Amino acid sequence: MHGRAGREGLDGNVIIQTYNPESFPIECAKEQDYLKFYDQEINLRRVLKYPPFCDIIKLEVTDLEEEIANNTINLIYEKLLKLNDNKMNIYAPMPSPISKIKNRYRFRIIIKCLAVNNIIKQINEVVDSTKINGATRISIDINPNNMS
Repeated sequence: MHGRAGREGLDGNVIIQTYNPESFPIECAKEQDYLKFYDQEINLRRVLKYPPFCDIIKLEVTDLEEEIANNTINLIYEKLLKLNDNKMNIYAPMPSPISKIKNRYRFRIIIKCLAVNNIIKQINEVVDSTKINGATRISIDINPNNMS
């Protein structure tokens, strides 16, 4: 084992705190069966069309007023549906899991597709053509680390 600051020859202990000790990833970690974990995870990602088999795009609208944020995300959604040539799976707008941060209401659209240049260009054109007020913010995140 490497990376233990001169202790590689000594036994070590790992403590994992979890509410679900029987979960598949925890079991694989305990068994140190990385290949078993990888095989199940990559198959699950293939079936659910998660990266690396497609890209996930999170388009988020925030505003100080809930109604404005909601109306803006719905307008963007309608525009995206009109230009979609079945290369994107566009999921209906919804409040973000944390629906309000620092007095800003948050709504999002999730898109699954292969994020090639023409699709990114189409999404950017839709966002650029959407009129927003000074308090409205729109962000686009491709394969976000955090979905909240």
